[in-house]
Amino acid sequence: MRLLQRGRFLLFLKLTLVLGSLWMLSLLTRSRSGWNPSYSWLEYTDDDSPEKMCDCSAILQGEREALEQAKLLTITKDFKKSVHIPDEYYMNASQDCSAFKLRRKYLTFPLSQEEEEFPLAYSMVVHHKVQSFERLLRAIYAPQNVYCVHVDKKAKSSVLAAIRAITACFPNIFMVSQPVDVVYSAWPRVQADLNCMADLYNASTKWKYLLNLCGQDFPLKTNLEIVRALRSLRGGNSLESEKMPAEKMWRVRNAHQIIDGTIQGTGKAKEPPPFNLTIMSGNAYFVVSRGYISSVLEDKRVLALIEWAKDTYSPDEFLWATIQRMPGIPGSKRPHIKYDMSDLNAITRLVKWQFHEGSQDSLNAVYPECQGNHVRSICIYGVGDLQWMLEHHHLFANKFDIDTDAIAVHCLEKYLRKRALSKLQ
Repeated sequence: MRLLQRGRFLLFLKLTLVLGSLWMLSLLTRSRSGWNPSYSWLEYTDDDSPEKMCDCSAILQGEREALEQAKLLTITKDFKKSVHIPDEYYMNASQDCSAFKLRRKYLTFPLSQEEEEFPLAYSMVVHHKVQSFERLLRAIYAPQNVYCVHVDKKAKSSVLAAIRAITACFPNIFMVSQPVDVVYSAWPRVQADLNCMADLYNASTKWKYLLNLCGQDFPLKTNLEIVRALRSLRGGNSLESEKMPAEKMWRVRNAHQIIDGTIQGTGKAKEPPPFNLTIMSGNAYFVVSRGYISSVLEDKRVLALIEWAKDTYSPDEFLWATIQRMPGIPGSKRPHIKYDMSDLNAITRLVKWQFHEGSQDSLNAVYPECQGNHVRSICIYGVGDLQWMLEHHHLFANKFDIDTDAIAVHCLEKYLRKRALSKLQ
């Protein structure tokens, strides 16, 4: 009798899954053929949000009263406490994956055929702030994409456990096979990305472009907008790659080593780079094609450059930029100065450096003053920066910190989800 009941239950469960899949397929088919279903259940609402007192529409339009109200709220002790989510919440909530994805409103089906046919790969290097990681993941998640997550080996055990629990809920998200102990400005920061690159390359043959992120990034575009921006590259790459300034040449002319968790000079000069390569200046973040990644993993010239770079200072700020200017690399450009690309011209990442900020009438200022605060000369964005950053073509911005300004992230989340769903109406 028990076997009969169990058999009936399994049959019922299978029928439920099949009917659910057919229903979802029906929604997508009707949507593509012109029928307009309601996707309100996927919208972010303020019902249970501590940020509900803020008017995101007014904030995004730069209205002074709304901005001042938000800024006052972010410095309130009770508000800061209310928006903080401990690591343990994610460990517990993700035990029931279906409920977690439903409660957090993850997009579990492609929103368009265009996106489905142009899957992306993401490398995510994080070391703390699980809440920021999860909100970033939710903002960029799509079931056709593939994601590799690298958690620093120095990270707290609760951080690793929480992120491992979250990623286990998704078949297209995995933890890197070989995590490393990341050291700021040293080779392990590059190795973390390289390990994810190799895992992503072997995990799927379908993805078209790879984007690398850190835990304090956040998108400025929807997945569809990112796909269209990458399609327009026509196989090219987009990343900062400029002539190395003379004041930075010591980074690649002198050997360095890691001592007690920090990078230090050895006092020894390095040999010139292999193949007489021109070393370019750039940054750690890129948007590159699958062909570029194939070259990074297999091209003998690139592999020689990688070995040569392992004892340099801040290799992440020249390696990708140099590879981008090597002849024969898919999507590359010649090393001539006419092909130089600044961080503002690339679509990769929008960053405000403190020494480039200034007033509106300043002739030397690259961008307006930071409306948040600064860490290591980089602006931690506040709500007052949102209107400015959404005017740019960049796909992502850095840096955000929920502990500094949760409302900035909240309003971006709402803006992007509304924009993504509006394409379906």
